[in-house]
Amino acid sequence: MSEIETIISGVGSYLPERILTNAELAKTVDTSDEWIRSRSGIAQRHLAADGQATSDLAREAAWAALGQAGLKPKDIGLIIVATVTPDKTFPSTAVYVQEKLGTPPCIAFDVSAACAGFIYALNIAHGFIASGQVKHALVIGAEKLSCFLDWNDRGTCVLFGDGAGAVVLSAETPSVAGPKRGMLATYLSADGRLAPHLYADGGPSTTGTVGLVKMNGKEVFRNAVEEISGAVFEVTERAEVSRHEIDWFVPHQANIRIIQSCAKKLELCESKIIVTIDKHANTSSASIPLALDAGIRDGRIKRGELLVFAALGGGLAWGSALIRY
Repeated sequence: MSEIETIISGVGSYLPERILTNAELAKTVDTSDEWIRSRSGIAQRHLAADGQATSDLAREAAWAALGQAGLKPKDIGLIIVATVTPDKTFPSTAVYVQEKLGTPPCIAFDVSAACAGFIYALNIAHGFIASGQVKHALVIGAEKLSCFLDWNDRGTCVLFGDGAGAVVLSAETPSVAGPKRGMLATYLSADGRLAPHLYADGGPSTTGTVGLVKMNGKEVFRNAVEEISGAVFEVTERAEVSRHEIDWFVPHQANIRIIQSCAKKLELCESKIIVTIDKHANTSSASIPLALDAGIRDGRIKRGELLVFAALGGGLAWGSALIRY
């Protein structure tokens, strides 16, 4: 297993055309642009069209990632979609993405870990590659959160948006010279006792409905700062890397105050943080790959740099990944 490096060979993203600004939202919800910005850092969010499914968002992000990697759908041996808004209860959204891309038969399944889903999926895909089972894997975070928001609840509906981000992970032979590339270490955890703080109040086996998002903002904030920071400490320790060597912190985009509080605990300069929450809002499992793609496209993130991803979401579930891009 040590003879294989799991590198990010391509990154892509997709945001729906419809943009909903805070000012527009304030026309239908008891809120204001200043109220939303001051509490979350969000200025706008993208909303999927009525006819767009999560798999449609995922497909677009996947195409972009494949293009950057210089690969075709036939090259992919594994598709994992991290999502809490699947097209159907079953089958997986991943098989719909597979069909829409025209990928031949391969391993395809979903991961449900809410906002931490993308990191969970990265870890799983890394295992498939490191064990030699596949050479190229598509890992996608995709959400159509607008489909189960309570648009009368200003405590939740103002925070979320729709979108998708994808990476292609590829197996590479280690370079003779230079530091190890790709996935260096991951860390995952969850605590179901904290589930009542962030959840959807529906489900096939309980209510027979999709449900709506429910959140205890104060407790989520407290746990997010503690566990995201702790996850970064843990993953750098596992890789025997000083956190001061980190070039870019790419956190889950849940709340600007959470991001800033984590940066303070980690003693990371805010100039080293990729922030997209102002434009994207919280897109759950899509937020980290969306932010990663934004940082790469605008030239900030460069090959060879050390990146750390970290997130916490419903479950509560959290995790981190340290990667040399």
